[in-house]
Amino acid sequence: MPDSQPPQPSPSSPSPGPGDGSALLLCGARLTDGRTVDVRLGGGRIEAVGTAGSLSAHTARVDLAGYLLLPAPAEAHAHSDTALSADGDGPVSYDGQDVQRRTTEAALLQLGHGATALRSHVHVGDVQGLGALTAVLRARRALRGLVELTAVAMPRVLTGLAGAEGLAILRDAMKMGASVVGGCPDLDPDPTGYVEAVLEVASEHGCPVDLHTDGDDPARLTRFAAMAGGLRPGVTLGPCGALGRLPFETVSRTADQLAAAGVTVVCLPQGGCSGVDRRGTAPVRLLQTAGVRVAAGSGAMRDLSNPVGRGDPLEAAYLLASRYGLRPEDAYTAVSSSARALLGLPEVRVEAGFPAELLAVRGDRLSGALALAYSRIVVHRGRVVARTSAVREYCGSAAAAALDLPRQGRAGDHLEGPS
Repeated sequence: MPDSQPPQPSPSSPSPGPGDGSALLLCGARLTDGRTVDVRLGGGRIEAVGTAGSLSAHTARVDLAGYLLLPAPAEAHAHSDTALSADGDGPVSYDGQDVQRRTTEAALLQLGHGATALRSHVHVGDVQGLGALTAVLRARRALRGLVELTAVAMPRVLTGLAGAEGLAILRDAMKMGASVVGGCPDLDPDPTGYVEAVLEVASEHGCPVDLHTDGDDPARLTRFAAMAGGLRPGVTLGPCGALGRLPFETVSRTADQLAAAGVTVVCLPQGGCSGVDRRGTAPVRLLQTAGVRVAAGSGAMRDLSNPVGRGDPLEAAYLLASRYGLRPEDAYTAVSSSARALLGLPEVRVEAGFPAELLAVRGDRLSGALALAYSRIVVHRGRVVARTSAVREYCGSAAAAALDLPRQGRAGDHLEGPS
């Protein structure tokens, strides 16, 4: 697949603009239930869904023949401040311009994959102070209208004498514009005290909590769940990869306690975000069976923890289906509706009245789209904001021509519509 490029205006895609009030007609899209429909968008929402050819509108059109139309995925767990840093010489640069550039580039790459909303964990305190967060918030403002980016303030130590400064910086980070309180209690000398401090700050600001934990200590997870139970607007734990290496009975009890507390678990099937020694994916099916809401994120994106991380939600769904046995529909739910709910975003369905946050992927079934998700068209707030095209040709193959084998596109398709 070619490198992502900025979407170019064409007769079938509206020019990007600051507003979301212009109308747009998506023609001939296939839905997961097998129907082929037209979808009219306006004011950032889906205005109407009808059988193909039934909707008329004096407006821009996008031909989605051969595409599957889905609710757009969301990125539930990213690390923008370290993204795209694996190829650099020496330690990761936390220079403000470097962080802003990497954050912006990573967000646009993930938007090209289909994610119209992202939650990014950002280090605060220590050497970087609040500089990395400042740069991520600048990138967030610059990306407005293309992708929604929210920042999680992630301090290192919050307890004891060493933690006093970290706690003060965490409170400053929330005042600056971080939307979620995060961190890694496993790295603090007093993990329980760390969680108490995080919950206190979250309560002060009325915001969600999103904590890193490997989940290798079930008793600690149980304490976290008991402490977090009932907190609104919610608590998320991830990636919990070590849970998959514990005995079934232990994991089952822990899952029941997480479900009772209303805790969401974010797994990272594309690789962790804490180095190769902590790889592994949470036991998704067991957690879901216990009633735990499970979302899937990308984690590290081409940084030292995962130098080949793609940040692709469809790859995360593919891995959940191919490696961990989820149905394609359930796997996609983990990166779409479950991820959106975790981020506090409204539900999206391809029905009238729902937000126009959509992803069109070449294919006629979800399983095929997850297997070969090359060509994609992304709609955010009712307008096309990214387009990735791939053309597959079997050059000089008489067999391919005789059998009319499927191809990603044909010569000239990109001039008239999506390819």
